[in-house]
Amino acid sequence: MKLCTNILIILLISTLLVNAQPFVNPSIKPNTAFKAGEKLTYQIRYGIIVGGITTLSLTNDIYEDKAVFHAVATGKTTGMAEVIYGVNDVYQSWFDKETNLSYKQIRDIKEGNYTKYNEVTYNRKNNTVNSKLSGVHKVPEKILDLATSLYYIRRIDFSKVKENEVIFVNIYFSDEIFPFYLRYKGKETIRTKFGKIKCLRISPVVEVGRMFKTPNDVSIWVTDDGNYVPVMIEMDIRIVGKIHLKLIDYENLVNPMMIE
Repeated sequence: MKLCTNILIILLISTLLVNAQPFVNPSIKPNTAFKAGEKLTYQIRYGIIVGGITTLSLTNDIYEDKAVFHAVATGKTTGMAEVIYGVNDVYQSWFDKETNLSYKQIRDIKEGNYTKYNEVTYNRKNNTVNSKLSGVHKVPEKILDLATSLYYIRRIDFSKVKENEVIFVNIYFSDEIFPFYLRYKGKETIRTKFGKIKCLRISPVVEVGRMFKTPNDVSIWVTDDGNYVPVMIEMDIRIVGKIHLKLIDYENLVNPMMIE
């Protein structure tokens, strides 16, 4: 379960093997959900065992003379998980403030004795990517990377998405194109360490079989307060059981978090 140290990989790995679905592709709203200076910290738990910490931070930057956002996602094991199988993964992305589309991404992972580093740049004019490890590849228009996919989801206008409709985006990861399907499940109020929070529930459409018993075995709850911050992810995996990734700290949100 080494990949579970990164929240963005959790979102991706759940949908890699799903066949094509009927879907909607809503446009994104002008950004009122996040800003430079935001930092989110998550804790991964396997029952009572703390497996790792994931952070997502956002700053302003300049890429090829253009003002952009620079996102950094890190995943690191802690405690016994660090002793058994140390993980220290870093994903970076420079992306457009209006379109939310990537210009460049870096993947730098250290998992046990395994290491991998790659840089990918995006050419939006001809829809190609240039990977330092594998060269130039044709990709679909508006493809996202791991780090930008979360921020993209936070800009979706869910008022235009009906309950049980499926949202679709493409993600470029590890020099491959992966489809990413998300089913909107409606509104729920959940308990967190901060108190009760009204949320939107989103379920990645997963393949039932080897890893999951039902199509609803992965759920993501994002705040219904204009920030659309993910506050909890729950995965119910065969043999392993339930894994939770919960928000434990946040800084510099655009809007006040609505806590009851």
